[in-house]
Amino acid sequence: MIKIIHGIIFDVDETLVYYEGYNQEEWYRLYVEPALLEQGIELDYSIYRKMTKGELPRSYVEGYGIDHVKFWKLVDNLSLKYRKELSKQSKIKAFPDVHVLEDIKDLGLKLAAVSNASQECTEFVLKLFDLRKYFDVVFGKDYGYLDGVKPNPHLIQKALRYLRLEPEETLVVGDSALDIMAGHRAGVEVVQILRFGKIDGADYYVENLWELLNLIKKIQGERVQSP
Repeated sequence: MIKIIHGIIFDVDETLVYYEGYNQEEWYRLYVEPALLEQGIELDYSIYRKMTKGELPRSYVEGYGIDHVKFWKLVDNLSLKYRKELSKQSKIKAFPDVHVLEDIKDLGLKLAAVSNASQECTEFVLKLFDLRKYFDVVFGKDYGYLDGVKPNPHLIQKALRYLRLEPEETLVVGDSALDIMAGHRAGVEVVQILRFGKIDGADYYVENLWELLNLIKKIQGERVQSP
């Protein structure tokens, strides 16, 4: 059980920002599939979806004779292009409570942002809403270990090492089952922020970042006073 919080590791997409009207299958059909076919690559959406949902590893495409690093770099370049187009249409939105990150940072905590999206995509959306300044470090997917995306704990552990934090003094905050699994596999307690419905397995639940701020203060007060 956590004793005192010294750091928080945040998910980004659907936790801090969201994409108005986004449909993954539609995006895949319109953007990814044509680009893959140009490279002579045929991959059904159902396989792509399972990889992004953590049901299959990112390297699964190697079984189709596809270099998985080249595959994901191609996909991520398209994703960045797509995000830039959405931003021009004002279809990338920050949740209205993201300014609470300043209050959380003012508590003296170390903050990290960790995402299964690429480094470039993650940095892009954080900078779009001037959120990058709150984070001591940001980690997107690691091309040196693509199977290390959530639910694998690799990115969480990477953030812990960089921030010099122990799991028992850290919280992971995210919206999905992938965040919950990755956090727990890294030995970190997880707060699910209920942006789109409750998922069993988290250690704490909050409706928004205001509730997260209050939860942190409550834990700090309770734990600091404990013998």
